Amino acid sequence: MVFLEEWGIEQKIFSLTLDDASSNDKMQDYLKERLLHTNGLVSGGEFFHIRCCAHILNLIVQEGLKVVSPAVNKIRESIKYVKGSEGRMKVFKACVAKVGGIHTKMGLRLDVITRWNSTFLMLESALVYRRAFCSLAFDDRSYSSCPTNEEWERGQKMCDFLRPFFQITELISGSSYPTSNLYFMQVWKIECLLLQNLSNKDELIRTMAIDMKTKFDKYWSDYSNVLSFGCILDPRFKIKLLKYCYSKLGLDPISCQAKLKVVEHKLYTLYNEYVQMYSKETRSNVGLSQGSSQETMATTSTISIAQVDVMDVSQGFS
Repeated sequence: MVFLEEWGIEQKIFSLTLDDASSNDKMQDYLKERLLHTNGLVSGGEFFHIRCCAHILNLIVQEGLKVVSPAVNKIRESIKYVKGSEGRMKVFKACVAKVGGIHTKMGLRLDVITRWNSTFLMLESALVYRRAFCSLAFDDRSYSSCPTNEEWERGQKMCDFLRPFFQITELISGSSYPTSNLYFMQVWKIECLLLQNLSNKDELIRTMAIDMKTKFDKYWSDYSNVLSFGCILDPRFKIKLLKYCYSKLGLDPISCQAKLKVVEHKLYTLYNEYVQMYSKETRSNVGLSQGSSQETMATTSTISIAQVDVMDVSQGFS
């Protein structure tokens, strides 16, 4: 709070985006209470706390990856083994040349376990070199973590299933363009993907989708209202897009209309609050400008009178 006061922005904060750590929840509760005491938040702080979309998506996909963790772990250990020494890298490159047909500049990528998008990139890179890893298992008896054909197939299915989620993560994590107007559409796409795969014929993908949908409902059963405003204010989308998207989720017309009414009501409430806020400032500024005008007129009148007096005096001397 001290920093906000030093920076002069304690009256200019609308929302705070944080990940899902419990310590962050306590911190935002404390900060929100302090800001409310100074009337520094609109709508009583209703829109203050926003959970990081990329972080929630990470939690959702990590839940799905638990289903296939043995296969993922084997691929991860395989990459660790190859990248563990220059000698192994040379042997692996020889295997790549021997199997042939691998024409890519993509190297092996090791993931950061807590970041699922890096796990996707790891899987994608390993699958390119699948035949080289199988060849390495025959040439290097010390290499014992080579996935089986079934596990490689499982990895391929995972990669295909998770690719749209990876693309959405990349999009909403962008820093060179606005992202708040993208939120609603991307979360809707995620829910649609999960719903489509809840009855997937492949047991692996179906189980992943079920677990991911459970985690999705924990955080996004109701989409963030304030971030939905960004979609409505985007002239390409507006409120009609929300109506269309809700209808495609299998909601009955009554539920769909109820969701739309909630978003519309909160948007108009927020708008009216800003109207009142800025109308007060306008009246205050008008009052100041009128006072300045009166002072200017009084000064001008004084100058004019002084000029008349000087002219009378000069005429008297002539």
